[in-house]
Order: sequence, then C-alpha cells, then structure tokens
Amino acid sequence: MAAFISMRAAPSPEAHAGLMDRVYQRQRYVYDFTRKYYLFGRDRLICDLSLPPGARLVEVGCGTARNLIAIARAYPEARLYGLDASDAMLATAGAAIRRAGLQHRITLVQGLAEHLAPAQFGVEAFDDVLFSYSLSMIPDWRAALTMGAASLTPSGRLHVVDFGDLKGLGRWAERVMRAWLSLFHVTPRVEFLTALERVAAKNGNLTLLFGRYAFIFSCGKT
Repeated sequence: MAAFISMRAAPSPEAHAGLMDRVYQRQRYVYDFTRKYYLFGRDRLICDLSLPPGARLVEVGCGTARNLIAIARAYPEARLYGLDASDAMLATAGAAIRRAGLQHRITLVQGLAEHLAPAQFGVEAFDDVLFSYSLSMIPDWRAALTMGAASLTPSGRLHVVDFGDLKGLGRWAERVMRAWLSLFHVTPRVEFLTALERVAAKNGNLTLLFGRYAFIFSCGKT
C-alpha cells in the first residue's frame, strides 16, 4: 500500500469543513437521488467487501450514510463508523440512519479525513477503511490515504471507488465531465490511478469501469 501513497503531500486548504457545509447545505436533500446516476461502482464494491462477523469498517467521507446503511443491511454483524467534514451532511446522515433503525450499529463523527484516528470512535483500529467518491474531494488526499492505512489492523483492507481519468470517454466528453465535476469541487485523482495501474492491476485488485470513468480498488495493509 505504501507504494500508492508515498507521494509528496499537498497542503490542505483551510476551512474545508465550512466549504463542504456550503456545498451540501441544500444539495444534501437530493444528493442520493441525483448521485445514483453517476456515482457508479459503489454497490459492486459493497457486495465484494465480504465482511466477516464483527468486522469494523469506517467510511471516510460518508456523506448521507447511503453506503453505510447498505453495508449494515448486507452485513448485519459488522460494526460501522462514518467520518465526514460536513456537519450538514452528518445531520442528514443521522436522520437517515435513525429512519433505517440502525443508530445502534452506525457511529458518526465530524472531522477531516486527514485527521482520521480510530480513537475518535473509541476503537483501537479498523478492519476496513472505505473511500467512496471522497478522495476526489479531499484536498490532501495523500494524507487521507496515509491516515486510512495507519488506522488499519495488520490484516486490514483499504477500499476505494472513485472517478478515473475519464480518458476512454473521448476528448469532448472528458472535457465536459471535468468542467461539470469542478462545479462540485471534485478533482479526479489521476496520479493515484496511474500509480495503481503500475502495480495493482497485476494483482487483480483494480477494476476500471467503462471509459475509465471510475475505478474500484482494494488492497491489504501490507
């Protein structure tokens, strides 16, 4: 895993949590309905998690808790945690979790991905760390990956699903897609995908979706 994150870290922009609150203050009410049309690969990753009973999973950038609720239903004995920079998103997530009757199984904490620590949730380590379309919104995404890896048990796994480099869509479609994503402060992490392709594809734990639109990646800590 170190090969994928040992790149020079960029400084984290100030007041990122405030920015996320402004971005999602209204969007959070329609987020799940709209994002299902272009955040592909999430359910496939959830299905492939194969969490054993008692597994502790944290989603970094959990948003509305859509994924955590799906994971809780698919793996009823898993222990689940969510971290998000936006208080507004967490308010929506908390309400969704209560409606689903899962408040006793999912714990939410407000905080930055770059500061992720198991102690925030009262645990020693996580068995699984999940980034679902969040690395492309985290300013210091390298630090977020580093903290995610450091939060794992020795046998733990890190999972990422996010936008790819979009190059298989064609030049015009790629340009339009990048411009549209930038409106939501989203930047595909092309450097990360390039590093993954050099190493991870040989191990069968990297999957590219159509047109290199998105990718799914999983690996162990070692």
